[in-house]
Amino acid sequence: MLSGPSLEPTSGKVDSLVIFCHGYGSNGADLVSLGRNWQVILPNTAFVAPNAPEESPHPGGFQWFPIVSFEKEERTKGTYAAAHHLEEFIESTLKTYRVTPERLALVGFSQGTMMALHVGLRRSAGVAGILGFSGALAAPENLMAEMKYKPPILLIHGAQDNVIPIPALFETVGALEACGLKPEKHISQNTAHGIAQDGMQLGGAFLARILG
Repeated sequence: MLSGPSLEPTSGKVDSLVIFCHGYGSNGADLVSLGRNWQVILPNTAFVAPNAPEESPHPGGFQWFPIVSFEKEERTKGTYAAAHHLEEFIESTLKTYRVTPERLALVGFSQGTMMALHVGLRRSAGVAGILGFSGALAAPENLMAEMKYKPPILLIHGAQDNVIPIPALFETVGALEACGLKPEKHISQNTAHGIAQDGMQLGGAFLARILG
């Protein structure tokens, strides 16, 4: 079972849950700090950030799946292989906090966005929404047949991202729209592979809207 840092609701009462999916070579602690910025507008939300299931070559880092070639086939194989780890963690954490799926949001960064989209859209119980930073959609060709839920989605990407270049955002939006979804998107100017202030603020507002 995955594990990682968490932030309890500042109000002391849990009525919603955010699960973070960090990027390649990072860890849960890197993303859970976002929750501190959002606690003011989400006082009843618990934020949980599991470490991905595999250690990465980066010291102290983890990965949802190895990245060697950056080919689409690698993403497809990797997301399918790692999906059960995230799904099991979601179910366990929902039970721990006694929160229902419609009060759960998934937030991903980079490789974690791939995981959040892959798992969140295939959950029969659904999620309240998916917020993805600097990511892409794995296996878009399979989504129509495998999708079980159509949650609100916001995708945020840096205009100067040199790890997952900006065309990936438009490819992802197009693939989601082709499946009947209505994703929102935002491009952070003068931003590389990271989360800018405007992205953090828009992401928080999105979560407040779907969990408020």
